[in-house]
Amino acid sequence: QRQMCIRDRPYRPYYVINMIRVDGHRWLMRRFDDWPGVGQVLLNPNVREYPRRIPLPYGGDGTPVEGVQPNLAAIHADGAWDLGVMGQGVVVAGQDTGYDWTHPALKPHYRGWDGQRADHDTNWHDAWGDGAVPFDDDSHGTHTMGTVLGDDGAGNRTGVAPGAQWIGCRNMRRGFGNPGAYAECTEFFLAPYPHGGDPFTDGDVRLAPHVVNNSWGCPDFEGCFPGTLAPAAEALRAAGIVMVVSVGNDGPACGTASTPPANYDAAFSVGAANNRREIVGFSSRGPVGGLIKPDVVAPGDYVRSSVPGGGYGYAGGTSMAGPHVAGLVALLW
Repeated sequence: QRQMCIRDRPYRPYYVINMIRVDGHRWLMRRFDDWPGVGQVLLNPNVREYPRRIPLPYGGDGTPVEGVQPNLAAIHADGAWDLGVMGQGVVVAGQDTGYDWTHPALKPHYRGWDGQRADHDTNWHDAWGDGAVPFDDDSHGTHTMGTVLGDDGAGNRTGVAPGAQWIGCRNMRRGFGNPGAYAECTEFFLAPYPHGGDPFTDGDVRLAPHVVNNSWGCPDFEGCFPGTLAPAAEALRAAGIVMVVSVGNDGPACGTASTPPANYDAAFSVGAANNRREIVGFSSRGPVGGLIKPDVVAPGDYVRSSVPGGGYGYAGGTSMAGPHVAGLVALLW
């Protein structure tokens, strides 16, 4: 990361959003209120101050599913597979809690693994630390990526597009993030750069993914206002990268699909349905800002996918629905 000092404080500028992150206590905010060129000073919260997070009940399931998993059959992914369409040549990115890259369902599909050795440069970034090797401190990321493309070759095909490759960025710590972390991962995907590199000078747009899965939202307690991340979403769209976003779990009331970035026109937001194509009660609804949201729904109720440590488990939420669409983009492309 580019680390410099503003009056003895480290800071990081961003190009994907016109902002600068200053690291320090919140009382420093008033120092910058009257600086020339400063439009506004906003809090970029640290996760240590967040409320206790209730972990998803992933459970455990190590038994391969006979045939096609119900969630994948519900969207007819197997019909594409029968035609030989598996997502070959497509790179899917995910920004989430991290990824257990050694999981049998994910390792063969990781762009940083050539079958003999791992190269994490330009394939993995940790926006919360200096982790040079992919890891998942929450299970959420490993589960979502498994739904995009997971397949261990031994009967555990959890993914929509098992022929695609993936890269990842850790945008949350213990399940929570902030605008700085979300923007940092977006910059990494627009132009991936090596570990320790400078996003302004070392990024390579030729290594950018085709689609990004975003099974997260940035509510106000994480520091986001409704339009905070809009420039980042527009940048991805301008680059031709599909931004798939889970719409949130604040339903069933209308107007609940308001959490960034799912509320943006540039984001393809996804609600949750069960395998019978019925909308699940928790799935957030629009309209929001004059837009019809979500754009589509996908299976998000009791979805089986990979979990850290090599196992498999079930979880529900729009977080589980979004990866189906990211995988579908890979199949279509």
